[in-house]
Amino acid sequence: MSPRLLSLVCHPHPLYGGTMNNKVVFRAAKAAVHCGVPVLRFNFRGIGHSQGKYAGGNGEQEDARAALAYLLSRFPELPVCMMGFSFGSVVALAVGAEEARVNSLVGIGIPANSVDLRFLEPVLKPKLIVQGAQDEFGSREKVQALFAALQEPKRLQIVEDADHFFAGKLAELQSAIQEFLHSILEGLQ
Repeated sequence: MSPRLLSLVCHPHPLYGGTMNNKVVFRAAKAAVHCGVPVLRFNFRGIGHSQGKYAGGNGEQEDARAALAYLLSRFPELPVCMMGFSFGSVVALAVGAEEARVNSLVGIGIPANSVDLRFLEPVLKPKLIVQGAQDEFGSREKVQALFAALQEPKRLQIVEDADHFFAGKLAELQSAIQEFLHSILEGLQ
């Protein structure tokens, strides 16, 4: 069966140990694979074998655009779902909101307490936010306020008793992403 959708997953903050091997990033990628969606995880500049050094978010957005270009060179006709966790969610949502070939967005553990995400408010692409109820970087109140301001289509999944890293709740995180990806795939038929 030929794929109908691609996925790109961005990892958490490079200065705080974030890599493409983070367990939340792995579970997001696993959700895509379970849906038959080819997925690309990559390391931002300066992480693992990637050259360069942390560039304040702008450089990491360039990295995400380069990864997106690579993915689209392999599958030139397919739309993309951009996903990201924590810092990576800000990168993925910002790049995905601007890129025409990106048809859907997933923000996981968005750092709503410290980052202005109002750039998402006018975005009409399908959006999923998955947030731990006890996320110390994105309180339920701030995430719900942002979500209320977003345009449809949108989904919010608050995972009860989950912290920022979804400790003990990774299966629920993966399930929420899989449900969202299935809905996107249904819309592509």
